[in-house]
Amino acid sequence: MKKILVIHGPNLNLLGEREPGVYGTDTFESINNEIIEHAMKYEFHCDVYQSNHEGEIIDKLHLARKNYDGVILNAGAYTHYSYAIRDAIAAIKIPVVEVHLSNIHSRDEFRHTSVIAPVCVGQISGFGKYSYYMAVDALYYKWKNESGADND
Repeated sequence: MKKILVIHGPNLNLLGEREPGVYGTDTFESINNEIIEHAMKYEFHCDVYQSNHEGEIIDKLHLARKNYDGVILNAGAYTHYSYAIRDAIAAIKIPVVEVHLSNIHSRDEFRHTSVIAPVCVGQISGFGKYSYYMAVDALYYKWKNESGADND
């Protein structure tokens, strides 16, 4: 059974309350429950973690390299300037999918650049909570293709 870790960065614990016009009205807890349920469709074990602190996210990424097969990361604002998180992703050598609820390319200019994207296997943004489901799907198909299984 593959194990995946979803890491939510700063302010994502306020989902459902924070800027619902941008991030939707689904709560943090309900989105996490739905991500876990979606991962179970592929028989993935899925854990969820959230921190507002850069160093804690880095520590969690370091631990993930020994305990998980892949990571789904919404680094929030750290996406745009945290070279430390970028270096942690590059160091762990397991696939990390960058996720954003909103379309970062249609928002403030500073959000258009992701310093973590070059070391992630891909980036999914703009689909609300479904961005996370698509990231789970992406990991499934990545591993399926690596195993040489027939494509659907």
